[in-house]
Amino acid sequence: MEQIHRLRLALPLLFSGLVALSASPTAAAGPPKGDKKKGGGLTFIQLQTLTATVAGERGGRAVMTLEAGLDIPDEKLRAAAELATPRLRAAFSQSLRVYAAGLGPAALPNADYLARQLQRDADRVLGKGGATLLLGTILVN
Repeated sequence: MEQIHRLRLALPLLFSGLVALSASPTAAAGPPKGDKKKGGGLTFIQLQTLTATVAGERGGRAVMTLEAGLDIPDEKLRAAAELATPRLRAAFSQSLRVYAAGLGPAALPNADYLARQLQRDADRVLGKGGATLLLGTILVN
């Protein structure tokens, strides 16, 4: 019973300490001005790596991974795209899975086709053009 009483006394102190730490000026300041974002600059939005299952050799399965991002110079469209990142990722992932399902066991991925399809997905999700899709590595392993 005494431990519960001590815990009740300690929790408000712990909570106030956490609040004080989170309100520190260095934490609120954010990154220094003039620094660029990692991974492509201020206008670039990097998406998490997309994956899909493909038919592997000898009847097995393999995994296709694709790195993609969007270059969006327009600030308003970039802000909308950052908010729509989960929807963009879902659309890209769906297109990649559909493409990968039709890929033969020894076939190489067609980067041009994937770029066109994912660009269409980006334009559809964002409601207009203005975002340029950039593909990184496409790997089947």
